[in-house]
Amino acid sequence: MRPLPHIVLAAACAAACPMLAWSQVQYSVVHLSALGGTFSSGNSVNDLGLVSGVSNQPGDQSGHAALWLNGAVHDLGTLGGLNSDIQWPAKNNFGLLAGIAQTGQPDPLGEGWSCSAFFPSATATSSTCLGFVWAWGTMRALPTLGGNNGFAAGVNDLGQITGWAENTIQDPTCDTVNSGQVLQFRPVVWGPDPNQLRELPLLTGDTSGAATALNDVGQMVGISGLCDQAVGRFSARHAVLWQNGTVTDIGNLGGVAWHTPMAINLQGHVVGFSNVSASDGGHLHEHAFLWTRNAGMQDLGTLYPGDVHSQAFGINARDQVVGLSCTAHFASCHAFLWENGRMTDLNTLATQGDAGLLAQALDINDEGEITGLAIDPVTGDQVGFLAKPVYGAAGRHRDAVRNVSMPDAMRTQFLRRLKLDRESSIP
Repeated sequence: MRPLPHIVLAAACAAACPMLAWSQVQYSVVHLSALGGTFSSGNSVNDLGLVSGVSNQPGDQSGHAALWLNGAVHDLGTLGGLNSDIQWPAKNNFGLLAGIAQTGQPDPLGEGWSCSAFFPSATATSSTCLGFVWAWGTMRALPTLGGNNGFAAGVNDLGQITGWAENTIQDPTCDTVNSGQVLQFRPVVWGPDPNQLRELPLLTGDTSGAATALNDVGQMVGISGLCDQAVGRFSARHAVLWQNGTVTDIGNLGGVAWHTPMAINLQGHVVGFSNVSASDGGHLHEHAFLWTRNAGMQDLGTLYPGDVHSQAFGINARDQVVGLSCTAHFASCHAFLWENGRMTDLNTLATQGDAGLLAQALDINDEGEITGLAIDPVTGDQVGFLAKPVYGAAGRHRDAVRNVSMPDAMRTQFLRRLKLDRESSIP
């Protein structure tokens, strides 16, 4: 195990150690093995290089949370149901993972809940879903606030886990018609004690929210808004930061919905995505952002002039940011790396080879290693990848991979994760 002081040194180096010139950095990309299905995704990579995420079972009717260690994939199982997933960056370097899993118990209210957006559609709503914590072979369910469902997201080196959990209040601001949400959900932090659960405050006037990420110095980020749907939109009418028991609105890029922090580093710098215009209402028209206390929320823009959507998912101690940038209707998406004020297509930084299209970059660790989702050029499968930086390499970068259509299955799954699969007015 890497000791905690190394992480502190990495953060110090972020300010003092100059980055190598752009022309010197390339990425060696490897695809991650699967559990038998045609969909896998690397969603988190810690400083030891352990990748976690999800991989479908044979037949693609269910998916399980997965851990990739030394090139081998490990099935982490479920809480008794068909599906599980590790969706958020888990920045724990001591073997602790957190995610979501179905229990096998029917949801008495028939809610869609947050988890359903991340499971195969055929089995997404078959049972209640809870957050879980996994430590070296054992998966344990995390408690709720009295309701039926919960969701675990970020995890730090102190053993704390952020997420959201239902209480018992039936809230009239919930979107019961389209998303099936009935109960309020509140931002929570579990741990470090095994059954410790603490509810975080919302902004005045809000009824629901979620804590999505945290660091090792007591800062947490997430959303505060209406009950609406448990995947965002008006539930994310405010992006917020929690510190020392208080909640702070960190602003937005101009819209009235979808203001969603995804990650926070040791310096307290936050990345995510935010709607850019109030005229879009609840329709998704978002750009990636970087927030710092001194500069506020900065619009990172898009990768190419024709792109409409961008989202930032991960940030490391060097303020390197990763995410995706897409054309209208998410027809074509590319993974990006942003640093020093510049967004670059990760595909163009990969060394020559069969990396396929790197469509989504979902996390980056303090060593600069990136994980995400790619399209296998031979099989067409959606596969997880790990990209490792190669400094000063003499090899040639790949040419830009432009205007490659997203496979229907990938686009459908991405839209489901944002509850947009039925929405016809996505830019």
